[in-house]
Amino acid sequence: MKKIKYLIYGVAIAFSLSSCKDAIDIVQDGELTEQVALQKVSDLRSFLNGNIYVSFDTGNEIQLTSAFTDEVGITPGNSGWYFAEHRYILNSATGQVAGIWTNSYLTINRVNRLLRAATTITPKTGEEAEYNSILAEARTLRALAYLRLESYFTTNMADDSALGVIWVEGVPQIDAQLPRISNGEIYAKIESDLNFAEANLKSGNTYYFVTKNLINAIRARMYAYREKYTLAKQYAQAVINGGYTLAAATPMPANPGSASFNTSFYSASTTNPYRKMWADAAQGEIIFALSRPSAGSWGNVANLFTTNTTDLNGSPLLDMGRNLFNLMDPTYDVRRWAFIDPTSLVSATYDTDPDYRFTDVLVIDKYPGKGNTPLRNDMKVFRLSEMYMILAEAAVAENNLPEAAANVKKVRDARRFAGTAPALSYSTQQEAYRDILKERRVEFCFEGFRYVDLRRLGKATKANVSIDRNHTDDIVDTPLTLSITDYRWTMPIPQTEVLGNPSIVQNPGY
Repeated sequence: MKKIKYLIYGVAIAFSLSSCKDAIDIVQDGELTEQVALQKVSDLRSFLNGNIYVSFDTGNEIQLTSAFTDEVGITPGNSGWYFAEHRYILNSATGQVAGIWTNSYLTINRVNRLLRAATTITPKTGEEAEYNSILAEARTLRALAYLRLESYFTTNMADDSALGVIWVEGVPQIDAQLPRISNGEIYAKIESDLNFAEANLKSGNTYYFVTKNLINAIRARMYAYREKYTLAKQYAQAVINGGYTLAAATPMPANPGSASFNTSFYSASTTNPYRKMWADAAQGEIIFALSRPSAGSWGNVANLFTTNTTDLNGSPLLDMGRNLFNLMDPTYDVRRWAFIDPTSLVSATYDTDPDYRFTDVLVIDKYPGKGNTPLRNDMKVFRLSEMYMILAEAAVAENNLPEAAANVKKVRDARRFAGTAPALSYSTQQEAYRDILKERRVEFCFEGFRYVDLRRLGKATKANVSIDRNHTDDIVDTPLTLSITDYRWTMPIPQTEVLGNPSIVQNPGY
């Protein structure tokens, strides 16, 4: 274990000293390498759990998506945080863009190091299944990292011939300058990783680790993003059949908004299944989450929106965007209560109130903290509701509008704590796509989905919609939307990559 700790420390230091050009760590003469530290199957497991699972982080996309799109507004106490991103300033020097790129390639690099070390290890009798499962888990995380890169940095996720990202094979030399390759080539490698993982993963993992349901969920998302809807539907259905149920909105305390309701619903001992899931008191419908225990020097996901606590006195920097808030009916939608702290100021006259900044502050509480650790929660990467939304999207692509409506309604029914949801029907594909985007906007707010959802479903051939802000979402007059054809719906290759790899092809517009 000491060898593993030294290796982790050495890798982290080397990575911090290098540019993020290929996420390659510098190896100095005499440095402890993975070939020395990783000599047994148990070493591989320690490296996987302690250095690869923990390296994956979705904070940058949550932060950038929330600020850039229509999920948040600027609070009175915000003196400049995220102003540029909120005003559509997106370029190769944007920190979150570099963060998505670098974090993905950090995970990829560490997986490649593990795979290289594994070739030198012969598992003992009885260790073969564990050995193969370690490789399967590592390759699944590499596939997920590449899918994330494709989601932001290719101009068209559904075009296999479009330029994708850099495929890093093994552990290249520090001065290697690797090119971007086509989406089709990247997707083929992702599929290879997932096929290997499915064939070699052992059963028994919890939702903090790779499971076969996670493998199918990654496939479902990937094929939906590629608009290969027959496959997307197949794998989404496989996850739904994998033993999950949508987290229920009931039991719900009486009189939402009252003092007694607040005491019950927002307490650590709440019995509401949906709220318990967000407070990390129950798995609920989570397929895969990044574990963030109370103990340890982990980042706090709620710090992306607030300073000290998720209440009005916690110095919030960003609050919920007004148009998003208006989509959540307080009389029946559990998300209205689960995502907003009860200390929020909700003004009935926000639209005409000149002091709206101070009278209408919708404090985000989707990440309420766990136990005695405010602001810190597991980062939910895949949930069951996404699989139903993928089924709905696939049905629209097949022009099966009743099936699309049925799957959207299943999610809405699950989030309803009072009354019966009205019947749902669509008359056109565009109407259906718009309603799917609407439901995804509410269901996945502050989880890092909205940017990717708009860039792929908002286009003219589908929903033909873009960012939908309220004028109260900023302290100055700014455009309330951004053309869905704007070049900023593809992220730039980060400046750090361009400086270290000057031959790389930059995305259009940057």
